[in-house]
Amino acid sequence: MPEPTSRSSPLSNPPTSTAVSMPHTPPSVQRGPTINIADEFGTAKRNLPPAKIVLITTGVILVILSIFSFFDRAKPQGAGSLDNVTAVDLPGQNSVLVTLTFTLRNSGKKSLWVHGIEGKLLTASGESRGEAVSTVDFDRYYQAFPTLKENTLTALSPEDKLQPGEEIKRTVMVSFPVTLDTFNQRKSVSVVVQPYDQPVPITLTR
Repeated sequence: MPEPTSRSSPLSNPPTSTAVSMPHTPPSVQRGPTINIADEFGTAKRNLPPAKIVLITTGVILVILSIFSFFDRAKPQGAGSLDNVTAVDLPGQNSVLVTLTFTLRNSGKKSLWVHGIEGKLLTASGESRGEAVSTVDFDRYYQAFPTLKENTLTALSPEDKLQPGEEIKRTVMVSFPVTLDTFNQRKSVSVVVQPYDQPVPITLTR
């Protein structure tokens, strides 16, 4: 009896599938407008003016500041003149006692309050300064040295006040540590008045 013909089961020998290789296509890249960061934030070349203009502008500003500083410098609040000088020798002390009579004018726009008073003497050997003698001692010195009183006026005292535009004539008395001969050969003598709240004193020289 013939053997039955065997049939292959479709599950036992599945057909071999042939894989088809597909070419790889990269994803498309969308490109937008190109942004130049240097242009976005600016550069010295694009934003700054030419160097020549900068130098000229700087120079003009410096000139203006210099002119302003020159005219805005601190100036004395007053002016005047030293009108009379009288000196006597203090025996045995190598010093002189001097009366200085002067005209003082308040050239400022506010009241002038006298804070300090001193004398300044310039000789061939240098400069000497002396504080003004207290006004309460004037009469005592006038009695001892009558010559000192010649051509003198009311004494100027600390705390004296001058209104704007006011002019006064006053006298101060100062002692300098020089001989009378040295004083008489002086180069100059001055009254120095220092007002309150003023950086520059008023100096009257003769």
